[in-house]
Amino acid sequence: NYLVALLIIYLLMVAIFNHWGYPLLILTTIPVGVAGGLVGLALLNGVGSWLPLIGAAAITQPFDMISMLGFLILMGTVVNNPILVVHRALENVESGMAATQAVEEALRTRLRPIAMSTLTTLFGLAPLVLIPGAGTELYRGVGVIVMFGSIGAMLVTLTMLPALTIIVLELRGRRAPRLAAAEG
Repeated sequence: NYLVALLIIYLLMVAIFNHWGYPLLILTTIPVGVAGGLVGLALLNGVGSWLPLIGAAAITQPFDMISMLGFLILMGTVVNNPILVVHRALENVESGMAATQAVEEALRTRLRPIAMSTLTTLFGLAPLVLIPGAGTELYRGVGVIVMFGSIGAMLVTLTMLPALTIIVLELRGRRAPRLAAAEG
């Protein structure tokens, strides 16, 4: 199911961008999001097992089928912020900006929506993950995976993705004159 979901997400972005390469930039956030989800699950189990020492109930979460659903949810959510950055950078390049300036402007204008969507996700999932209670045991794994995966993906969106986007846009800019010369 994971590979099918990944393929569907990729093909959907290919249709949106009308390009086979730009969605690959966006998909770079998924592995880091998955790693963040695994780290979050490990942290929850590590810290949660120490809670009885302070008189609180232990919080542990097994890696079960419902927790694995968190990775499918995560794939759909972590690509949203990179789409904003890459799309804006492409618009900027098409309007005549240099690649570095285009990506800097894209980050500057899209930072607030990225921060707002990540923070609302974190604060929305925090009660499910952090507060023990009836019903939270079942979906706590989904919550922690999406919560920590979103943090990891946001960090990649604001650091590695811009650098990769600049490299790709500069390569595209160098290739365009050669293609025009070959056609002419």
